[in-house]
Amino acid sequence: MLQYFTSLFKKCSTLSDIKQIHARVVRTGSIENKNKNKNLFVIGKIINFCAVSEHGDMGYAVKIFENTGKPDGFLWNTMIRGFGNSGRHERAFEYYKRMLDEGVVADNFTFSFLLKASWHLGSVPLSKQLHCSTVKCGLDKHRFVRNSLIHMYGMVKDIEAAIQLFDEMPEPNLVAWNTVLDCHVSCGRCKEALDMFADMLRSGIGPDEATLVVVLLACSQVGALDYGRWLHDLIDRAGFSDTVPVRNACVDMYAKCGAVGEAYMVFADTSPKNRITWNTMILGLAMHGHSKDALKLFSRMLKDGSQEPDHVTFLGVLCACSHGGMVDEGRRYFESMRKDYHIEPTIRHYGCMVDMLGRAGFLEEAYELIRSMPIRCNAVVWRSLLGACRIHGNIELGEMVRKKLLHLEPDHSGDYVQLSSMHASVGQWNLVSNARRSMNDRGVEKPKPGYSFVGVEDLSDAFICSI
Repeated sequence: MLQYFTSLFKKCSTLSDIKQIHARVVRTGSIENKNKNKNLFVIGKIINFCAVSEHGDMGYAVKIFENTGKPDGFLWNTMIRGFGNSGRHERAFEYYKRMLDEGVVADNFTFSFLLKASWHLGSVPLSKQLHCSTVKCGLDKHRFVRNSLIHMYGMVKDIEAAIQLFDEMPEPNLVAWNTVLDCHVSCGRCKEALDMFADMLRSGIGPDEATLVVVLLACSQVGALDYGRWLHDLIDRAGFSDTVPVRNACVDMYAKCGAVGEAYMVFADTSPKNRITWNTMILGLAMHGHSKDALKLFSRMLKDGSQEPDHVTFLGVLCACSHGGMVDEGRRYFESMRKDYHIEPTIRHYGCMVDMLGRAGFLEEAYELIRSMPIRCNAVVWRSLLGACRIHGNIELGEMVRKKLLHLEPDHSGDYVQLSSMHASVGQWNLVSNARRSMNDRGVEKPKPGYSFVGVEDLSDAFICSI
C-alpha cells in the first residue's frame, strides 16, 4: 500500500490532487502504522508538497502538521522551509523555537533554511545569533551551512564577515565561489568581484551558468566593457553560448555599458527568447534614447506571441515614451497595461508617466496623476515633478511640490538646489537666499561629487564632477 501511495505522490501536481490522496490515505487507514502512531513518511509527503510546491498551501500544511503527534526533524524542517519560501519568515523562527522545545535537534538543513529567512528579515543581530548557534551545534564548518552563512552576511551587507568565512574554507567549491562573488556584487564591490573571479579561474575551478551571470552583472555595474567582451568570448569557448540566462546577462551587460549595437547582436542571435530577453533589450534601447526602436521591438514581441508582456516590459515601454517625448503613445500604453493586460501600475510606472508629462510641460496633468494614484507617492516621483517645474518655470506648483517633499525627505540637498534654481530663473533673489539659508540652518550638505569612468581605445580613466 505504501508503494502505491508513493507512486500517486509522484503524479501529484495540484493541491486538489494532494487533498484527494490525503482523503484516500485517511480512509484506508494508511495515515497510521501498525503501532497506531502517525505514519510520518506519508504525512511528510503531503506536508512537503503543501509547503514547498508552488501549487501548495501552507495553511493546509499547518493543519496536517498540528494534528501530527510527534513530528520528526524532517517535518519541522519542511515547515520552516515552507514559511521561509512563502515570505512568513517570523513564523519560521516560531517553529524553530517550538522544535527545540520539543527536544528535536536542529541539523544542517534547519540552519540553511533559517539563515535564508534571517537575511530576508534584515536583522543583523538575529543573523549573528544564528551563526553562534551553528558553532554550538558544530555545523558552522558544514559546507552547505557555511555557504548559507556567507550568503547571509552578504545579504545583510557585512561583506567582511562573508569574506572571512570564505577565506577560512580550506578548499572552497564552485558553490562557495559563486556565493562570495554574489555577495561582492550585492554589496557594490563589483571591481573586487571581477578580481575574485580571476582568482577562481587561477585556482583551477571553472565557471558555471550562475558564475557567469553574476560576473556579467558586475561588469554592467562598473561599465567594464572590455572585461565583459573578454567574458563573452570565454562564454563561447566554454560552451555556454546557448544558455538563455547567460545570453540575457550578456545583453544586459552590453546595454548598460553603452554598447547597444552589440547588445542587439546578442539579442538577435538568442533563440528561444524568453520574456527577460525581450524586456532587457527593450529597456536597453529605451535607456539610451532609442525610443522608436524600443517601441518597434515591443510591437515585434506582441506579434511574436511567444511571451506576454509583464510590468517590466511596460516599464521599458513607458521609459521609451518618456525619453522620446511621445506623450500620446505613453498615455495609450499606460491605459493598455491596465485594461488589456490587467497589470496594476507600480510606483515606477507612475514615475515614468510623471517624468514623461513633466518633460513635455504637462505639469498640471502630472500633478493630478500623482494625486489620483492608489498608492502612496514617494519622494523620487515628487522630485521628478519638481525638476519639471524648474525647467518650465512653474513657481507656484514648484512650491506646492516642495512642501510635499519637506514631509517626506526634509534634508535632501537636491530639493533645496532645485528650489533655489527655480527662484533664480525668475530673479527672485530673496527667495534664493532664503532657500540657501534654510539649507545651512538645517546642516544640509551637497552630496559627494559624481565619479565617472571614460574609456578611450585601450585606456580607461576616471574623473570627478562637482556642481
